[in-house]
Amino acid sequence: MKEKILEKATDLFLNLGFKSVTMDDLANEMGISKKTIYTHFDNKTKLIEASTTHLLHCIALGIDHICALEKNPIAELYEIKKFVMLHLKDEKSSPQYQLQKYYPAVYGVMRDKQFELMEDCVLDNIKRGMEQGIYRENLNKDFVARIYFSGVTSIKDQKLFPINKFPIATLMDEYLEYHLRGIVTPKGRKILNAIINSNQE
Repeated sequence: MKEKILEKATDLFLNLGFKSVTMDDLANEMGISKKTIYTHFDNKTKLIEASTTHLLHCIALGIDHICALEKNPIAELYEIKKFVMLHLKDEKSSPQYQLQKYYPAVYGVMRDKQFELMEDCVLDNIKRGMEQGIYRENLNKDFVARIYFSGVTSIKDQKLFPINKFPIATLMDEYLEYHLRGIVTPKGRKILNAIINSNQE
């Protein structure tokens, strides 16, 4: 039952937002009593902590699977972006913004975990791209990995990028292209252009 509650809660939080969903909503949605939820989770904050950990774990597994396919590093980043977008439900309800505003401690922990997860993956991606001659050989890997993470986090700030002006899917595409154009070699640019063109068909 605990797993079912966690999965349903994560789904509701992502679709409606962390602040918007109440324990009553969750109980009604599942057809169970609030008491049953409190048997497994002491309060809403504990449920949100478990939910964000669960979500990050699912995303980490998916990213590991994509990395294990050993595609070329540019294609790999596009696959990861597609996978993460699918998991985050397009973020219509701005769950990250709600989490940051109403549950800052949980948000801080999640952001640190997110960075750890992303740093290894992005560093490995950059290293392989340099070895394959599709990323420039003079890159400062740590700087590029951190600036990439910083950008991915910042574009979710709705004060900077209001959704009515910057739909999240378009924003993610544009940011990824912006990132890659700064680090590719002429050989990498051909691969990047081919991916962008095929995505537009």
